[in-house]
Formats: sequence, C-alpha cells, structure tokens
Amino acid sequence: MKSLILIIVTTALINNVVLNQFLGICSFLGVSKQMKASASLGVAVIFVMTIAAAVANLLYTYVLAPFGMDYMKTIIFILVIAALVQIVEMFLKKTSPAIYTALGIYLPLITTNCAVLGVALTNVQNGYSFIESVFAAFGTAVGYTIAIVLLAGIRSRFDEESMPAPLRGAPVVMIAAALMSIAFMGFSDLAF
Repeated sequence: MKSLILIIVTTALINNVVLNQFLGICSFLGVSKQMKASASLGVAVIFVMTIAAAVANLLYTYVLAPFGMDYMKTIIFILVIAALVQIVEMFLKKTSPAIYTALGIYLPLITTNCAVLGVALTNVQNGYSFIESVFAAFGTAVGYTIAIVLLAGIRSRFDEESMPAPLRGAPVVMIAAALMSIAFMGFSDLAF
C-alpha cells in the first residue's frame, strides 16, 4: 500500500505532468480562464486518464505483448483514449450542457492530449502492474487537476487593466505557469 501512495504523490506533485513534464499544456493554458471549466476538465481528465491506463495495461499485458505486437501500442492506446473521450463528451452533453459548452473544443482535445497518452506509454515503459498503472494514472490526473485549478485561481485574480500592456493576456499567464513550475520543483526534495 505504501508503494501505491508513493506512486500517487510522485505523479501528482513531484513529477507533475504539466509543471514538470510539460505535457498537456494546450488545454492547461486554454481552459484555465474559468474555475468551473478548469475543475470540470480536471474531473474529465481524471476519469479518462485512469480508465485509459487500466484498459491500456490490460490490452498490452494480455494482447499486444503475448502476440509480439508491441509496436502497435501507440495506435491502440490512442483508439482507447478516443473512445473514452467520446463517452465523456456524450455524457456531459446530455447531463450538463453548460459545462459541455464551457469546455468547448478542449473536451475533444483530451483525445490528443499528450499527457493521457504519455501516462499509458510510461506505465508500459516502467513495467507497472495493473494496480500500479491505475494509481499512476490517477495520481497524474490529480496532479493535472491541481495545476489547472491553481492556474485558474491565479488567473481570476489578475486585474489586466492595471497591468502594463505588454504583459496582458498570454505573457502574464506564461509567467504565472513558469512560477508555478518553479514552486512545484520544491516537491522534488520529498523523501519517503
């Protein structure tokens, strides 16, 4: 159990997928304008990433590796992720049209979010078991959610009118993300 908790802490804080590995930046910067949309995308990423890692592990362990089809893993994992995103998209469209509209183009972009694919591939590369893969994906998705919600909170505090013109918009967001990344480097000294 201790190793599973270590996996979650490591993937969420120490090796944060956005602030340390710089994966998933597109949706991180694009959706973080609104707190509700950021939290909703975070929940969607938690669901998709966790389920995708579980399915990818099973497919790799019981289909791809035994039949010597390792070279197909990237394509198969992308298909699994695309199917899961379609399910989430249909669910949100039916149950919460406001959140579906707020997420806009970024919800289907989870399909091409390199963070989701990166987790599935990293789990295979690290030789994680099924349970370890699920915990690593969950921790990574929680780390993504923490980062996007923190950035949304920071962006909500910006008063762009009092900012110098060259810093308004994307420059100040990039500076805030860089400072968050530096702050998260402090977690690298955690020892268990």
